[in-house]
Amino acid sequence: MKIYSIAIDGPAGSGKSTIAKILSEKLGIVYIDTGAMYRTVAYYCMSNGIRTTNGEAVEKALDSIKMEIKMNDGVQHMILNGSDVTGLIRTAEVGQGASDVGTFIPVRDRLVEMQQDMAKKISVVMDGRDIGTVVLPNAEVKIYLNADVEERARRRLKEFQAQGKNDTLCEVIEQIKQRDHNDMTREYNPLRKAENAVEIDTTGMSVEDVADAVLKIVNEKTGENQCK
Repeated sequence: MKIYSIAIDGPAGSGKSTIAKILSEKLGIVYIDTGAMYRTVAYYCMSNGIRTTNGEAVEKALDSIKMEIKMNDGVQHMILNGSDVTGLIRTAEVGQGASDVGTFIPVRDRLVEMQQDMAKKISVVMDGRDIGTVVLPNAEVKIYLNADVEERARRRLKEFQAQGKNDTLCEVIEQIKQRDHNDMTREYNPLRKAENAVEIDTTGMSVEDVADAVLKIVNEKTGENQCK
């Protein structure tokens, strides 16, 4: 069986994870949420009194982090030093921490190495902010998802409300803007569209429509389809 990779990049709230999960299910390949890996590093630091903006301390903490990815019924679970932290890393605070630690070269190098090693062994769909440009520069399919800020904020707000959080739309818009700024202006591997990526503006599109558009691109580039 041919091994191939699908890289999905884009800013926060653009629908990367949602679409990647659908592709994984439809195509029968493994979904790797790289953002969850950065969130796990941030969560460890925040849980141990380490400021996520302190590069020297974060780098030192890496030696104390044993991270594993386990798939359970097609769902990725993040295991941190033996404990499942999947549900604990999905907060706005940890998201900001992930943006912070992602600016440090030792963190990115360590996680990118893990991600590339996975893609050598199995067909994968990965989503993140530098997948098509850095992690999987030779991916057969590269997608860049985008949407306007308010649309992305509304999507993220729904996630927070489902978690019982009381953030307002205005607060989430500011969080998204700050995350965009951090991701696009960091010195090392900033968020940008890969030269050969297909960009899709998902503003106003349903999840089904976006998934259909991406699946069509995958089929054109790999010959794979969802009839598995």
